Amino acid sequence: MSEKLRRLLFLVVITALILTLRCTAHGQIAKHPLRLAAAADLQPVLPPIIDQFHQQTGITVLASYHSSATLAMQILNQAPFDLFMAADMSYAQYVIDRGAGVGATPIPYARGTLVLWTRNDSGIPSLSLDALRNASIRTIAIANPKHAPYGRAAQQTLIQAGLMPAVKSRLVIAENIAQAAQYAESGNAQVGFISLTSALTPRLSKSGHYIRIPQQDYAPLIQGAVVVKGAKNAAAAHRFLEFLAQPKIRALLAAAGLESPTAEPPE
Repeated sequence: MSEKLRRLLFLVVITALILTLRCTAHGQIAKHPLRLAAAADLQPVLPPIIDQFHQQTGITVLASYHSSATLAMQILNQAPFDLFMAADMSYAQYVIDRGAGVGATPIPYARGTLVLWTRNDSGIPSLSLDALRNASIRTIAIANPKHAPYGRAAQQTLIQAGLMPAVKSRLVIAENIAQAAQYAESGNAQVGFISLTSALTPRLSKSGHYIRIPQQDYAPLIQGAVVVKGAKNAAAAHRFLEFLAQPKIRALLAAAGLESPTAEPPE
């Protein structure tokens, strides 16, 4: 056998081995589901994106949606999550600082927007922050500021606008931002501070309307993610974060109410 032919056969064998190892690694990643702890504002957004990820990679994603504080505590209590996507940076950093997350800082993946929403039949003639001074608005839903970043943003807004003394007794506290939207949609609250992701859903778009809260009225809702230390499927977690960074997926997130974390806020 000539030297040239031996080299050719060697290259063929090495290439086949590399492809086999890649397929095996991909199979191992796809074999186990990615367990995702996701902030409640992501519930209207992620399902179709998760479906696209599964179609592209074969990886199944099992998502659990709660307030960021609830998920952080579950992770610290060794809940079997692979990836934590919080509604701000602080809760993801909290997980890292207590030794349960990979890396020194969270990975920013989106910027959220707070809105004030009401049903079309609420009887409120002109929706605005200043309208909340009117005692005819008896109930105002917000997510719990102790647990939910959007609730904290709503609290900051009310303080910034000088409205807290007037509205404090009328606040209806929800466990998370998704529940705040449910309170407002069901009529259990006449208005609600909710996420833009909820306000843009077909159901809430049809039944109500909203105004954006000025970005200067609350701390930026930069949302951060962290891979959980010791995760069984850390490789899939990293792949999902890479998938979210693709331009076409960024565009889908923006259309659903989550801008890029580096995007300039709208005027």
